[in-house]
Amino acid sequence: MEGMAAPEGAGGGTTRTRLDRGRGALGPALQLVHTGRAPTRAVLTAELGVTRATAGAVAAELEALGLIRVDAHPGAAAGSQGRPSHRLEVAGDGPVALAAQVHADGWRAALVGLGGRIVATAPGCETVDADPAQVLGSVVDAGAELLRETGRRCVGAGLAVPSAVARPGGLALNPMHLAWPLGAPVWEIFAERVRAAGITGPAFAANDVNLAALAEHRHGAGRGARDLLCVATGHRGVGGALVLDGRLHTGSSGLALEVGHLTVNPEGGRPCHCGSRGCLDVEADPLALLTEAGRDPGPEVSLLRQAEDLVRTQYGDPAVRTAAEALIDRLGLGLAGLVNILNPDRIILGGLHRTLLAADPDRLRAVVADRSLWGQSGGVPILPCTLDHNSLVGAAELAWQPVLDDPIAALA
Repeated sequence: MEGMAAPEGAGGGTTRTRLDRGRGALGPALQLVHTGRAPTRAVLTAELGVTRATAGAVAAELEALGLIRVDAHPGAAAGSQGRPSHRLEVAGDGPVALAAQVHADGWRAALVGLGGRIVATAPGCETVDADPAQVLGSVVDAGAELLRETGRRCVGAGLAVPSAVARPGGLALNPMHLAWPLGAPVWEIFAERVRAAGITGPAFAANDVNLAALAEHRHGAGRGARDLLCVATGHRGVGGALVLDGRLHTGSSGLALEVGHLTVNPEGGRPCHCGSRGCLDVEADPLALLTEAGRDPGPEVSLLRQAEDLVRTQYGDPAVRTAAEALIDRLGLGLAGLVNILNPDRIILGGLHRTLLAADPDRLRAVVADRSLWGQSGGVPILPCTLDHNSLVGAAELAWQPVLDDPIAALA
């Protein structure tokens, strides 16, 4: 196989066999290093189910492509026995993906390397124009400037937006917390701006909570889960996502898991943008907490920041505690319904929901256990998300995926 590095001293026929096997193992090997599941060449060998020589050839080729680093001087861990193994890690100076995120309170651009490492970020913008072309042009320009400043090679670009994104057209069907038109062709606009900026590689767009779940499954609190449910409230509204057997579940056309429109307060609930009343989207987001606590939202910082600060610093205030408990109970009701339907093996919470979990973990877990069949039979772990910018990291994962599938073809 062309481009595949051969280990020293390998014979011609044997080397060719190793390399043929290795080509098919390049993508799986890179994914193992990318997600931290193969920290050494010995682990890589075991995970791939190949010989040590083939694993060595695969690691050498990935290093030649500038994607990983192989420790040239392996050392045994303290107290270990047997032959020490070469350590593997992603290349700190390797290629990057351009990641972009737009939300109700602004946008941000970043460069993200393998391993979900954020290499550089552009100063975030705190306003979002009503014209998606204007916004996406600005965020891509900011990313292009980062690429010029760092001199990094770019493998592609990914965009996270607070809307369901329909496949295959990439239309933002419900950007309800932005002033964008319904059905805005965000993927097409983003891809055009990426090409116009001279950025190489394919462009992608998807829902922000879907991408947060993908990032957490590969690099954060969801790592190792088989059926992972993620629910989060960012700057406005509530979103959900499901990772099944390692793959993001998006439904037949990209619209699965619109959990924000589960009814959790039907009697006295607020009107929802979808036309219903008492939906999770308007009953368990930052604005709902501030309203419940009798606080007038200020313009100085985002609603998310105001709500999180309120819970963290004033939880002893009876009004704040009562408001937080009301949101926890509504969130628990929604999660219980999802547990009954989906039977996940782990739930992770992001944004304000992560803060509410930290404030009163026992209350939330009790509501889920009491109101769900599977919760009563053994409980489902409920954990906080651990990546601070998981939607950005998830957007980068979209751009990295072709490289993870076939490194040689994607980097050719």
